[in-house]
Amino acid sequence: MPDDNKKFEEVFYRLAEDLRQQCIEHEKVPGQVWNWFEKSLTYNVIGGKYNRGLSVVHTTRLLLGRDLESDEYLHAATLGWLVELLQAMMLVLDDIMDSAATRRGRPCWYLMPEVGMIAVNDAPMLESAIYLLLRKHFRQHPAYVDMIELLQHVSFQVELGQTYDMLVAMQDLESFNLEKYNGIATHKTSYYSFYLPVALALLYTGRSSARNLDQARNILLSMGRYFQVQDDYLDNFADPTTLGKIGTDIKDGKCSWLVIQAMRLCNEEQMAVLRENYGRNDDNCEKRIKELYDQLELDKVYSVHEEEAMKEINGLIDNVDEADGLTKTVFTAFLNRIHGRSK
Repeated sequence: MPDDNKKFEEVFYRLAEDLRQQCIEHEKVPGQVWNWFEKSLTYNVIGGKYNRGLSVVHTTRLLLGRDLESDEYLHAATLGWLVELLQAMMLVLDDIMDSAATRRGRPCWYLMPEVGMIAVNDAPMLESAIYLLLRKHFRQHPAYVDMIELLQHVSFQVELGQTYDMLVAMQDLESFNLEKYNGIATHKTSYYSFYLPVALALLYTGRSSARNLDQARNILLSMGRYFQVQDDYLDNFADPTTLGKIGTDIKDGKCSWLVIQAMRLCNEEQMAVLRENYGRNDDNCEKRIKELYDQLELDKVYSVHEEEAMKEINGLIDNVDEADGLTKTVFTAFLNRIHGRSK
């Protein structure tokens, strides 16, 4: 594990101790309850790539233009773990709704022995931990209230996006279009994966002017939509052992970027195959759709889209106004981390 991941994880265990004290010493809950919560925390929060959480640390460093002092690192990493907690909460629920089997190369939390639908309660406990830790570490910070409102707003955006995703998946295939897709991607992915880490760093460093937040939102929401297209591409074309999960978009009938492109390129015969097999929980149907994607050379279509998306996002970055202390390197560093990813 890279050194920055190890250092970042060390902060998690300090925060877990904060939560233990809250449960055992302040709330007086039985040790059995804390042990369960700790098990859920460790299983669902630890073990990912930490891209979102570490982005708070990296962005803070770039905004300040220097290495972080020990207390600054602790604060930035703590904010990063709040993002990771939000991610964990959403993944626990998303896996249940998608009937997913694996996450990060392991069985989904709800499939673990003795867990089952208890996971429905574990998810909001992960979210509650966000605000307990925020209060403990940032109550005296000038931007404390703004941080609370940001996290609540972004959480709501993700929940709206999740609802939109599920409702659109219940509709007829022909109703899928890029407008719906971009709406889902913006709410479900862009806000919490891209805008939230940078906005937290701007708040922490005192550089959260309205102009900076607007510029960041515009660029990062666009970057998040590009990231979601990557995700859809990897769901079908990546090796599941590398990806850490088995893709379910085809069986779930999701409004995926790939199926929208397929509908655009299909002839009548191919469209009949798509209608007959897409969104069916059947291995053979999934196989036929994958074969169709290969026939349509959607991997090449994706490569063209990726080049266009990169050009668009780099254009937005070039136009950043740095007068209020926002640097272009914040965005170029973010983009470099996701470009060409394989998982």
